[in-house]
Amino acid sequence: TWKLPFSFFPLQSQLSQALNGLSDRAKEAKEFLVQLRNMVQQIQENSVEFEACLVAQCDALIDALNRRKAQLLSRVNKEHEHKLKVVRDQISHCTVKLRQTTGLMEYCLEVIKENDPSGFLQISDALIRRVHLTEDQWGKGTLTPRMTTDFDLNLDNAPLLQSIHQLDFVQMKVSSPVPAPPILQLEECCTHNNSATLSWKQPPLSTVQVEGYILELDDGNGGQFREVYVGKETMCTVDGLHFNSTYSARVKAFNKSGVSPYSKTLVLQTSEDTQSEEQTLPFPVPLERSQLRRMSPFSSTLNLQPSFSGRSYFELRSSAHQLSLHSSLQSLNSAVAWFSFDPSSAHADIIFSNDNLTVTCNSYDDRVVLGKTGFSKGLHYWELSIDRYDNHPDPAFGVARIDVLKDAMLGKDDKAWAMYVDNNRSWFMHNNSHTNRTEGGITKGATVGVLLDLTRRTLTFSINEDQQGPVAFENLEGLFFPAVSLNRNVQV
Repeated sequence: TWKLPFSFFPLQSQLSQALNGLSDRAKEAKEFLVQLRNMVQQIQENSVEFEACLVAQCDALIDALNRRKAQLLSRVNKEHEHKLKVVRDQISHCTVKLRQTTGLMEYCLEVIKENDPSGFLQISDALIRRVHLTEDQWGKGTLTPRMTTDFDLNLDNAPLLQSIHQLDFVQMKVSSPVPAPPILQLEECCTHNNSATLSWKQPPLSTVQVEGYILELDDGNGGQFREVYVGKETMCTVDGLHFNSTYSARVKAFNKSGVSPYSKTLVLQTSEDTQSEEQTLPFPVPLERSQLRRMSPFSSTLNLQPSFSGRSYFELRSSAHQLSLHSSLQSLNSAVAWFSFDPSSAHADIIFSNDNLTVTCNSYDDRVVLGKTGFSKGLHYWELSIDRYDNHPDPAFGVARIDVLKDAMLGKDDKAWAMYVDNNRSWFMHNNSHTNRTEGGITKGATVGVLLDLTRRTLTFSINEDQQGPVAFENLEGLFFPAVSLNRNVQV
C-alpha cells in the first residue's frame, strides 16, 4: 500500500482559511463597487445641480450688466438731449437776431436810396446809432457754438473685464470648528404676562464663526422641547405661552460645520396673579425691567376685570349658548393678565394716550390696533369702554393674528374675528363675511365685552354685560391678540 508522505488535512484547513479571507475581500469589493456606482449617480446629480447653480449665477451677472447698461444708456440719452437743447436754443436765438439784422439792413438800403436830403438828415444819425448797436450785439462769442459735438463720457470697463477673466471657482467647503454653547444672559431675560424674552451670547473668548441660533422651549409641563426661533438674532420674545406655567428654555448655535451643544437650561415662570403691585420673576432682571406697571381695573378705557365664582357678566336667559357662556365665566379664576394697546403693531394713524390705555384715530378710514398680550390657550375675558362716539361710525372689536391688515375694518381679512357695531345693530365678520345681524348697538359710555374661550375654541361678545347674538365664532386655534378697529369718530 502506497502512503502519502504527509497529511492533506492541515493544508486544506489553511486553504479554507485563505479562501474565507478572500471571500471577505470579494464581498467588500462588491459592496465597494455598489458604493462607486452610487457615487457615479450622485456625481451626475450633483453635476446637474452645480451646472444649474452656475448658470443661475452667470445669468444673474448678465442681468446685472444689462441693468447697468440700461442705466448708462439712459445717461447717454440725457446728455444727447441736453446737447440738442442747447444747440437748438442757440439756433433759435441766432435766427431771431439774423432776421432782425437783415430787416435793418434792408431798411437802411431803402433809406440810402432816398432822394430827399432833408428827410435823410433827419433820420441818419439815429439810424447810424442803431446799426452800430446791432453790430455790437453780434459781439464776441455770439457766433461761437455753446456746445461741443463730442460726448465727454468715457466708460472704463477694464476693471470689469479683468474681473470677468479672473472669475473662477473657489473652495466652497472650509473646515471650521463647531461653535461653542451659547451663554444665556440672565440679566437680559424676563417674563411679562404670558410672554418671555430671552437673550444669549457667545462665550467671550470664542472666535468660531456662528451663522445662527436655535431657541427651544418645552411645553410648560415638562414635555419635549420644540424650536421657537431659528435665526441670527441673540434676543427673542416668545408670545402666547400658558399663564401660571413653568417653562424650560435652552439655545444652541450652528455654522456650516455643525451644531453646538445646548446652553444651560433656564427655568422661567409665566404670570400667575398680577393683582399685586409687583410681579415676581424666576431669575434676576434689571430694575427698570422688573417694574411691570399694573393697570387700574377701574380705568375708563381698557377695563379688565376678573370673574369670580357665582358671578355672571351677562344677564341669564334660557338659550343654550347663554347658559354655556355663564358656565364659562364662572370657571374664570381671579388671575388677571393686564395689558395695554401696542403702538409697535398699530397703524400709523392710531393715536395713543393715557399710557396706551386710550386709543382713537386721525383718519376717517378704519384703522386697527392690537393689545400687547397674545393668548393661545385658556379662558380670557376683557372689556372696552366707549369714551367718544360721534356721527354713528362702525367700530369693530375682537381678536386677530399679529399680521392682520391694519388699514381696513377688523374682520376684512382672514386674520381677524370681530363684531362691528353701530348705534342700532351689530354683525359678526371674518374674512369679509358678515353674519348674525343682531339688534342693539352702542353709545358713548357703552361697554363691549370679549370672551375668548380657547378651551372650547369659541369667541363671544357682549354689550353692557348682555350677550350680543349667539356664539360668534367656533373652532378657533392658534395665537390671538385683542384687537380693535376705529376711526376719528370713536375713542376707546
